[in-house]
Amino acid sequence: MSKRTLQGKIVSTKNSKTLVVNVERKFRHPVLSKVIKRSKKYHAHYEEGNYAVGDTVKIIESAPISKLKKWRVIGDKA
Repeated sequence: MSKRTLQGKIVSTKNSKTLVVNVERKFRHPVLSKVIKRSKKYHAHYEEGNYAVGDTVKIIESAPISKLKKWRVIGDKA
């Protein structure tokens, strides 16, 4: 099974080695046929790098690191 990768904007960098990333998705409503935006926040682990609120990053699924962290930041800023 392949690991999911998502792209989103950083909304918090207050925790050490943890970023909070907001990922938006768009889908068509099954009845109304309108395009709807939904967003979800993910806690992602990183070892090093300078990240700021508003940067766009890619995250990938990983084994659980802590209670909330199940994602890792891949590469540098997208």
